Amino acid sequence: MPRSIPPLPGLTRYTRWDQVPDGLHTKTQLGRMDPPLKPGADPVGQVLYNGNSYAPLYDVDTAVPKRTVSPAQRAVLDRARELQYRCRRCGAEETEPLGKGRFCDPCRYAMTLWGQHNQAQTLARELLADPAAVLLVVDVEPDSFPEAQGVAVVAVHDGQVLYAAPAGEYGSPERGAVLDQLDSLLADRRVVEEPDFMGPHRRYPQALLRPANSGPVASGRDPLHPWAVHHSVANASVTRIWAGWFGWTDRHSSTTACAPWEWSGDLPMPWTRSLDVAADGQSMAAVLHRIADGTEPVWERAAWTLDGYGVGLPEVSA
Repeated sequence: MPRSIPPLPGLTRYTRWDQVPDGLHTKTQLGRMDPPLKPGADPVGQVLYNGNSYAPLYDVDTAVPKRTVSPAQRAVLDRARELQYRCRRCGAEETEPLGKGRFCDPCRYAMTLWGQHNQAQTLARELLADPAAVLLVVDVEPDSFPEAQGVAVVAVHDGQVLYAAPAGEYGSPERGAVLDQLDSLLADRRVVEEPDFMGPHRRYPQALLRPANSGPVASGRDPLHPWAVHHSVANASVTRIWAGWFGWTDRHSSTTACAPWEWSGDLPMPWTRSLDVAADGQSMAAVLHRIADGTEPVWERAAWTLDGYGVGLPEVSA
């Protein structure tokens, strides 16, 4: 609300209520009469209140009956007001109005996570339908076995290995040849990589452009190698797609699905991580196929399955 209401020009001003002539009333005062009235003409004066605001005054002789609410209309309004406190999805009664959408917090969490789950399947299907979509898998850990320092490109739609080679050391002719091959092969392709926030750093495509042990890879697109990018909607990682599908969260009130921080026998990684990056890429492609088909398992405690109220709009009567 404004801190003050300025006076209307051209109308008589009264600075105290006892100065207001009989027959002049504010809109609120007219509405409180029996029967209720409302202004039927323009205001004829104004009165100062709260020290800095002016309320318009109307002649009661020009006022008209205020439209009253019928019992049926009152019942509808009361019902609508009552429903503002009831979740549309689970029917829970809240102490505060639920606002737009009318969903309680637990239902809103579940529906948000289910939306991410559904979007993950949509993205997986889009990737499978794109014959140019590929998985780029790298492993350039300098301290691992020589055969672990490799790079592979695998087609998403059929799992075919399009390119596989040793990565070579940073700055070497072998690494330069790999970068040239990737620049040519990945031009105008939709590229999906393995990791996202789950690491390790050596699995990021940008690791091919950086010296060994140079720390975390910064986000961003390299102008000379546009495929070497992560944390991008255009180049979504298989980890992010699977995490959205799987539905794991680190707390019950979280609305962001993510990869579990600690892996155990109960939460197995759905694709291989080995010295054979080409085989790992084919394993990831298989995961995307299962997500697209709807056969990849979800977390047993995924919010939209655990609460028992389904995923969409309410079954309870609105």
